Amino acid sequence: MNFNFKKTDTSILPYNRQKAYYYASKWAFLRNNKYHDFENSGGDCTNYISQILHYSGCVMNYSKNGWFYINKDNRSPSWTSVSHFYNFITNNKKAGPIARNATIEELEVGDLVQIKFPNKYDFSHNTMVTKKEGNTIDDIYITTHSIDRFDYRLSNYNYEKFRFLVIEGYRLK
Repeated sequence: MNFNFKKTDTSILPYNRQKAYYYASKWAFLRNNKYHDFENSGGDCTNYISQILHYSGCVMNYSKNGWFYINKDNRSPSWTSVSHFYNFITNNKKAGPIARNATIEELEVGDLVQIKFPNKYDFSHNTMVTKKEGNTIDDIYITTHSIDRFDYRLSNYNYEKFRFLVIEGYRLK
């Protein structure tokens, strides 16, 4: 008898999308004084997204190439850099948040959209989906820092390319 059970990763805990939305709406136009504001030193978008994920239950990963924030001078590059964040979250096999590249159809509130602007070498902006009315760019609304936005239509950006990331959950270790 062959049951062909689907193998699942039971070490992944669920991402709390309601808490993500709550934090995003509360801090979209403000700054949480528990964290440094990086607006004037490269931008605050990834710091804000990292705060949302951490508030939503994702634990920090204090390893050498991890994802953590202790203070403005003691944090991982993945906490504040779009490219380091992407590399961490899509390759993470240990503690912390886990995401995968996705299609626009797979996005839900709490998932992420990274933006590559024209004439930029790489993706340089991190946003979170706060509303989805369909499966086109016009149907996706985001929140972000570095020009603070909440429920801002994604299609309003002058962009070259988008990268969609579905948050699958997080690991404790």
